[in-house]
Amino acid sequence: MDVIFGWFHNIIAVLSTIEIKDIVDILAIAFIIYSLFKLVRETRAEQLIKGILVLLVVYLISSIFNFVMLTSILKTFFEFSAILLCIVFQPEIRKALERIGQSKFSRKNFRIIHQESHSEAWIHAEKKAISDVCDACQVFQRSKTGALIVFERQTKLLDIAKTGTIINAQSSVAMIGNIFFNKAPLHDGAVIIRDGLIYAAGCILPLTGNEHIDYDLGTRHRSALGMSENSDAIVVVVSEENGVISLSNNGVLTRELDKQSLKNMLTELLIPSLDDTIEFLPIFSLKRKEKKSNGKK
Repeated sequence: MDVIFGWFHNIIAVLSTIEIKDIVDILAIAFIIYSLFKLVRETRAEQLIKGILVLLVVYLISSIFNFVMLTSILKTFFEFSAILLCIVFQPEIRKALERIGQSKFSRKNFRIIHQESHSEAWIHAEKKAISDVCDACQVFQRSKTGALIVFERQTKLLDIAKTGTIINAQSSVAMIGNIFFNKAPLHDGAVIIRDGLIYAAGCILPLTGNEHIDYDLGTRHRSALGMSENSDAIVVVVSEENGVISLSNNGVLTRELDKQSLKNMLTELLIPSLDDTIEFLPIFSLKRKEKKSNGKK
C-alpha cells in the first residue's frame, strides 16, 4: 500500500511542476507527430517506417543478447539515421514544406514578391484564360481530342516549362486548339497557363506516385495527378478515348465535368476572393507610404 501511495505522490509531484508552456510544448509535438503520420499514411513511406521499426526491435534484441557485430552495425545505422531519413523521405519532406508554403497564412503574410498579383488587369486576364480553356475543352470533348492544361498558381513551374517550348502568348480558343491538334508538334505535352497567358506548351509533367488510382486512367490523367500532387497547380484533362473532362487539384481528380461546371470550379479555385486580395506589404513600405501622406498634410 505504501508503494502505491508513494507512486501517486510522485505523479502528483511531477504534475505540480508542469507549466502552461510545457502543455503547449507537448501539444505541439503531438501535432507534429500526428501530421507526420497523416503525411505518410497510404504512401510508400509507410512501409519504410515499418521497416525502420523492425530494425529498431532487432537492435534492442541484439543488445539484450549481446550480439556484438549485429549491434555495432545497427548502432552505426541509427547514428546516421537523420541523414538517411532526409534522403529516403525527400519526396514526403518536400511535399510537407510545400503544403506549409501554400497555406493561407503563408500566402497572406509572406506575399513580398509579385505584389502586382490580383490586380484588376490580372483578374481580367485570368478570367479570359479560364473562359478560353473551357470553350476549347468543350470543342475537344466533342471531337475527342486529348488535352492537358496546367494553371500555375503560387508555385512557379519554370522547371516544368523548360521541358517544353516557351510561348508567352495571349490565350485564345484558336491558339489552344492549334496546340492540341493531333498533328501539331506540341500536342502530346501539357500547356502551362501563367497569369492568364499561355506560358509554355509541350511540357512534360511528373507522373503520380499513387499506386491506388484507377487502372483505366491513362498517362494524361496520371500526369495531371502528379502535377497537382507536387505543386498547387490546377490541371485540366480531356480524355482522348472518350472526351471526358476532368480537373485535378491537390492530388484529387474530379471527372465527368461539362463546360459550365469546369468554369465554376476554375473560377472558384483561381480567382481570389475579396479577403485574399488584401496585400500584406512589408513594414518598410507601409512606413514610406505613411511618411508621404504626412508630407502632403
